[in-house]
Amino acid sequence: MSRESLGQIYTRAEIYEAVYRARRKDYRAEAAEAESIAREFGTDPKSLLDVACGNGPHLRYFRQSFGDVEGVDVSEDMVRLARHNLPDVPVHQGDMAGFRLERTFDVITCMFSSVGYLRDTDELDATAESFVRHLNPGGVVVLEPWYFPDTFVPGQIMSTLATEGGRTISRISHATREEGDIARVLAHYLVADSASGVEHFIDSHDLKLFTRAEYESAFERAGCTVHYRERGTKVGMFAATLGHAR
Repeated sequence: MSRESLGQIYTRAEIYEAVYRARRKDYRAEAAEAESIAREFGTDPKSLLDVACGNGPHLRYFRQSFGDVEGVDVSEDMVRLARHNLPDVPVHQGDMAGFRLERTFDVITCMFSSVGYLRDTDELDATAESFVRHLNPGGVVVLEPWYFPDTFVPGQIMSTLATEGGRTISRISHATREEGDIARVLAHYLVADSASGVEHFIDSHDLKLFTRAEYESAFERAGCTVHYRERGTKVGMFAATLGHAR
């Protein structure tokens, strides 16, 4: 996974955090859903690693349910803010396709469709291996995928306005479908700060539209039994359970 492909916003963690706070994204409910899946398919889980943890919003709730939690993210700035937000939680910098920690976990989560930043099935295979390398026997990976090729609808427009203290942030994005089953999300940001004035920047994100079968095959090759849970009109969730030591 190329860090350059992530876009500018992942080097500006406070702006990212303010935008999703303004959207009232329900991290508590998302964490509870992931925990429910982990307990359904896992074996009495007690430890959890959140991969692509960002600034730590899901970890904030995971630590209330699991006695032992850690996070990992590729963005140095996101890791900095996560450590600030959750000083009692170990957060590591690393790429999901190749990170190496000196321990294993009962549950590994990967939320908010972060896996879409992988460029191809080789990177998806490497990510599945990376996750399983850090998973205890009987443990479970809970993965929220990006859209599948047949569920992505191009032309989506999203807008957010966030005002906090002396700063106002406006974000408007438009999504298109590009060659190679890529969803491109182009976001324009206007950031008005009482001290420094108004700044404009453009943030581009290329997200791979893997098929459901490609996700399932990657984790099956890594030694897991894979289940897919439908979520109505939302993207579903995968549970990949490791049944034996590797």
